[in-house]
Amino acid sequence: MFTTNTLTAPSFESARGTGAKVARSLGRGLIGLALAGMILLPTPAVAADERAEQVRAVADRGIEYLKTRGQAASGAFSEETGAAVTSLCVAAILRHRPEANNDPAIRKALAFIESHIRSDGGIYAEGSLYKNYETCVAVDALIQANENGKYDSVLERARLFLRGLQWDETEGVTPQDPAYGGAGYGNHSRPDLSNTSFMIEALRQLGDEADDEAIQKALMFVARTQNLAGHGNDTEHADAVGDGGFYYTPAAGGSSQAGTTESGGLRSYASMTYAGFKSMIYAGLTQDDPRVAAALNFIRANYSLETNPGMGDAGLYYYYHTFAKALSVAEIDILDEADGTPHVWRDELLATLEAEQMPDGSWVNQRNERWMEGNHNLVTAYALLALAYCK
Repeated sequence: MFTTNTLTAPSFESARGTGAKVARSLGRGLIGLALAGMILLPTPAVAADERAEQVRAVADRGIEYLKTRGQAASGAFSEETGAAVTSLCVAAILRHRPEANNDPAIRKALAFIESHIRSDGGIYAEGSLYKNYETCVAVDALIQANENGKYDSVLERARLFLRGLQWDETEGVTPQDPAYGGAGYGNHSRPDLSNTSFMIEALRQLGDEADDEAIQKALMFVARTQNLAGHGNDTEHADAVGDGGFYYTPAAGGSSQAGTTESGGLRSYASMTYAGFKSMIYAGLTQDDPRVAAALNFIRANYSLETNPGMGDAGLYYYYHTFAKALSVAEIDILDEADGTPHVWRDELLATLEAEQMPDGSWVNQRNERWMEGNHNLVTAYALLALAYCK
C-alpha cells in the first residue's frame, strides 16, 4: 500500500521550442496508482519546509566538494568516463541550483560536454563503448542548462540518435526476439534494462509521448525483464521466479547481476525493479496493469535503504538514485511494506544520505566499489540526484 498527497501528473521540461514546460501523458497511470484503495495523507507544510532546508544544507556540502575538489582544469568531472560523469554532476548541481547556469564551474563543464557532441547526434567520447548511456545522461544535463533554447538543435539530434540505437526492425530484430525494443550501451552488445530505462526517460524528456512507437517497443523489452509469467515475458525464464521483480536482460539467453536460482531462474533485484517500474509508468501503464501491481508487490516486500536488495552493497548509490526517481515519478509519498509498516521514504532517504556523507562533503560506496562506486564524483552525483527528489 502507498499513499500520495497529489493526483496531478508531473511534467517534463520540454527540450523542444523554447524549453517551456509541457505536461506529459502520465496522468492516467499516476491517477490510477493513487486511487488503488489509498487514503490521502498530506505532508504538513512545516515539515516539508524543514526537509527542504535540510536537503539544501546537505546538498550544498556535496556541490562544494564537486566544485572545489572534483572538477579538473578541463571542466570535466572524471574525464576518463567521457561525457558521462560530467553530465551527471552538471545535472545534479542544476537540479539543486537552477540559477547556477552561468557559474564558471558549470560553464566549463558544459563546454566539456559540448566537446563530445558528434556528427551522428550522439554525445559521447571518441571510440566510446557507452554511447547510449553517455548520450542519455548528457541529454538530462543539457535540458537543465537549456536557457533560451540554446541546446534545442543538439537535443533534437540526440533524440534521433537514441531512437536509432534501439534494437528493432532496422537492426534486423523481430518482435519475437527477446532483444527487441531494448537499448544497450551502444556498442552493438546485447541490450539491457538499465540502458533501456535511461533511453525511455531521455526520450520522454525530449518530447516523445508514452504511446510513441519507440517507447512502446521499449516496453516490450522491459516486460521481458520482469519475473512475471503471462504478461509480456515469453522467455524461458518467465515463470522461474515469479516475484514480480526485474533482472538485467532477457537477451542473449538472459542474465541477472544477482545471479540465478538453483532451478536456473534469473534473480530479481531492487535497482532493476525500480528501473523497470518507472519505465512502465513512463510508458503509460496504470495500476490496473498486473505488471505494475507485481512490481509494487516486490517493492513492498523488499523495502530497504541499508542495501540494494538482491545485490547487497553493490550498486547502492545507483539504487538510491533510481529508488528516489521512481517513487517520485509515481507520486508515492508514503510506501507501506508488505507487513503494513509505513515509510515516509523522503525523510528516510535524506537521513541515510546525510549519515553517509563524508567529512569533505562527498559520497562514496565504502563497502563495495563495483560499477565505479569508488569514484567520489560519480557517487556524489548519484547522491545529489537522489536528494533532489527528497525536497
